[in-house]
Amino acid sequence: MAKQQTGTSAYAYDVVVAGAGHAGCEAALAAARIGCRTLLVTMNMDLIGHMPCNPSIGGPGKAHLVREIDALGGAMARNTDMTLIQIRMLNESRGPAVQALRAQADKRLYSLRMKHVIESAPNLDLEQGQIIGLLAKDGRIRGVVLERGEQVDCRAVVLASGTFLNGRILEGEFRKEAGRAGEFPAHGLTASLRELGFEVGRLQTNTPPRVDARTVHFERTRQQYGSDVPLYFSFDRTTEGAYTLPINPVLPIDHQTIWRQQVPCYLTATNERTHKIIRDNMHRSPIGSGVTEGEGPRYCPSIEEKIMRFPEKLSHHLFLEPEGFATGEIYVQGCFTGMPADVQREMLHSVPGLEDARIMRPGYAIDYDFVPPHQIKPSLETRRCAGLFLAGQINGTSGYEEAASQGLLAGANAALYCREEEPLVLGREEAYLGVLVDDLITKEHHEPYRMLTSRAEYRLLLRQDNADVRLKEEGKRTGLISEAQYARAVGRQQAVENEITRLEGIRISPRDAMGVLEHFGLDELHDGVSARQLLSRPGMTYDVIEALCPPEQPMSDDLAEQVCTDILYAGYVAKQQRQVERTKRLETMHIPEDVDYAAMQGLRTEARERLIHHRPLTLGQASRISGVNPADVSVLLIHLEKLHRSKR
Repeated sequence: MAKQQTGTSAYAYDVVVAGAGHAGCEAALAAARIGCRTLLVTMNMDLIGHMPCNPSIGGPGKAHLVREIDALGGAMARNTDMTLIQIRMLNESRGPAVQALRAQADKRLYSLRMKHVIESAPNLDLEQGQIIGLLAKDGRIRGVVLERGEQVDCRAVVLASGTFLNGRILEGEFRKEAGRAGEFPAHGLTASLRELGFEVGRLQTNTPPRVDARTVHFERTRQQYGSDVPLYFSFDRTTEGAYTLPINPVLPIDHQTIWRQQVPCYLTATNERTHKIIRDNMHRSPIGSGVTEGEGPRYCPSIEEKIMRFPEKLSHHLFLEPEGFATGEIYVQGCFTGMPADVQREMLHSVPGLEDARIMRPGYAIDYDFVPPHQIKPSLETRRCAGLFLAGQINGTSGYEEAASQGLLAGANAALYCREEEPLVLGREEAYLGVLVDDLITKEHHEPYRMLTSRAEYRLLLRQDNADVRLKEEGKRTGLISEAQYARAVGRQQAVENEITRLEGIRISPRDAMGVLEHFGLDELHDGVSARQLLSRPGMTYDVIEALCPPEQPMSDDLAEQVCTDILYAGYVAKQQRQVERTKRLETMHIPEDVDYAAMQGLRTEARERLIHHRPLTLGQASRISGVNPADVSVLLIHLEKLHRSKR
């Protein structure tokens, strides 16, 4: 229905957001927060911020995105803190660059609270309905068409359609059109996108079965507990207003944390019998037999793919994770599958603790349409249609965190587009969100993209503890954060810098440290050192500083940890900052969008094809495109310098 100007005009908005999943919620909130009149359209208002897969937030790379969402005023971190049923810090024994929070949220409470946040937001209207067409004129978005025939005029649109575009569920031999289990698919938008000239592809993902907690033998599994010390995703670190419902009595609880009510998760594993059942029925799986129309996620594979890809492994971990305080549903993490229900029962019954498990919701695979992301700009605005922004799984990503961060960026830039202001564009050295978007634009994607810490070459600069400091200026410029939030970030930064300066000025002699270091199990000093030098030694913690030379005002645990990190890794951080400076020249050399690669002498054929396909905006982006080598970058550089001289 692209470009069709029929229907009854009912409303006029600055920004219309299609879909109220994690991307759509953050997009609508961001656009409204900046001050644009925004409409959020969802097919089911009872499933706003729904978690159709694992109700967990965070993990390596993903937790960094959640902190960045929070630093830019988004809702995901705060909503998780309010509704979590367990939280832990992963990779505690490793360096700070890869440490990551992970929380299990109460599935229903998370959705209910997000609905409340949406309904309470100024400048934001919520409506149940389905967008089936895009209205465009002269290469610009002019509005959308709803299923019931109404036309909604607007200046910008954010599509956050998740897995709903022509979604199809596959469970063994069973096929059903659906956006998710129990929900209708979205028809019409794919045709509208194609009419506007977009290339559309197909991807696949999958989800595991949920089992009844009353039928699980938890005593045959290993419990995993939450943190005994307070942990938060949001920099506004309070649990005021957090939900404290009675824990479901069907779950065995023998561990209570002091600071927050939590529930344990449970660890078990597959075995040779499980694997034989899967191998014997591989032909019945749409994933294993190749029936699905799109590729599935490499880093969150189905159990079928694990068995095929790692035949030498005798077992795979399965995590039994409760879905909330007041439900008996248990999510079988690690058992993503498209097998028929009878095979799912058989393989679960071969696993310790699940011998009598009753499946409440079978797992399933789902394939859906997406828009290959070489067609978007770093602002997430599409190249073909001004004012049209894409966010989440429509861009070929997987995961709530990846979707929410894109939603925030797309919503913010839709609002800035309406206000005719500079877009929010983040570099790889500034944020994990910058890495995510740059990877989407410069790389080929044949499977859902997932954020990993290994994708960020400057990950020591992009730690989860300093996201508010890193992004505070852009948050303030765009209007995404309030003056109070900006002041809080500045205050945190200043407190850390002041403490490091204080420690540099304190001299500690062997006599001063005598007995104190021994108390902490550390070697005694032989020479005098500054308190900063002492803190940079292996095994040293801020507890030692508090014992030797405490600050006038006690520091919070998170700020003290940041002081230690900044001191301990100062040399490595400086090295990465020098690397950033060396690459900045490439990132600031802009390539005209109308540059004629076909006429450019010296480019290899593969590089020419890749550059025409991706249309990079900077020389830095061009250098990261697969198939473009350093010699091709040199040719581009010479061409750009000639263009620059000709315009003088």
